[in-house]
Amino acid sequence: MTASTDGLFDASPDAPLGPPAPAEPALDPDDPRTTLQQRLRVVLAGLAAYFEFHNHIAGVNATDLHSLNTLLGTSIEGQVVAALNQQRALWDPDDAWLGYTFERQSQRFPDVRLLRKGSPGGPDIALGIELKGWFLLAKEGEPSFRFTTTPAACADHDLLVVVPWYLDNVLSGSPVAAEPYVVSARWAAEYRNHYWQYARDAAKGADRGVRAPADAHPYPGKDEQIADQPAYDGGKNFGRVARVRGLMDEFIQASHELEVLGIRILDWYRFLRLHSDQADPDAVSVQLERELRRTVSSRSAEDAARALAAARQLGDLLGPS
Repeated sequence: MTASTDGLFDASPDAPLGPPAPAEPALDPDDPRTTLQQRLRVVLAGLAAYFEFHNHIAGVNATDLHSLNTLLGTSIEGQVVAALNQQRALWDPDDAWLGYTFERQSQRFPDVRLLRKGSPGGPDIALGIELKGWFLLAKEGEPSFRFTTTPAACADHDLLVVVPWYLDNVLSGSPVAAEPYVVSARWAAEYRNHYWQYARDAAKGADRGVRAPADAHPYPGKDEQIADQPAYDGGKNFGRVARVRGLMDEFIQASHELEVLGIRILDWYRFLRLHSDQADPDAVSVQLERELRRTVSSRSAEDAARALAAARQLGDLLGPS
């Protein structure tokens, strides 16, 4: 799971100096949307308890599991919206937002809006959520979506939410959501641009500029331009927020530590990735044990034995590719 050169911080003395990294916006405590957003963050943090998906997935080859990210991604996001609407009592206990419901919208930012219809000037929007699903066994080993929205198009209370998920039996079963990543959408956009301009590793002399669209504003129309554009992006990495060091690192690492059937997601991922890259199962086993011995060399003997036992258990469960 290595990022391209364009996705790492430049630690060299030639990296341009700039302003400090942005912080999440300070919200007006007297604005009712501030309390609403705070409650939604709590509900989203416990989303796994409310996530319901009754379809059972079976018959997918282990080496084809990564395709589920495309096949079920939209359904996962739809389930999140349904769960939020079902948990109204938690985010609106005082009935301050009666008449407002979460709705998805296609091909527009943000993916989800909390709105009330029927107003003469159009829907009354309380806040928006840019919502993304991340299948934890996808090939990239990290969220692969691009978030290029300019900061000016993000309202102060808008959120960026990434929901990691997996199948409860790893190779089959029903989708299960894990704790999501929840941050201010405007902050994520500002941090992404700061990283691109001042912190990433780029060729000496490369133009690090970012062009913002004119007249961008929150809750834009379908045809309005709201995407920031890098002056130069040879690696096509602008907007890959999972590669912005300091933005999602801790979330990705914590998600990799989740255990399914007693084995870490990271170990499942490594094993499946080796099987997808090599046809010879014996070579896969040798390579997996070699990598495990290398990564556990600094751990205790007990940890090393547990890791190697997990590798053998993976082999017994999945068999030859």
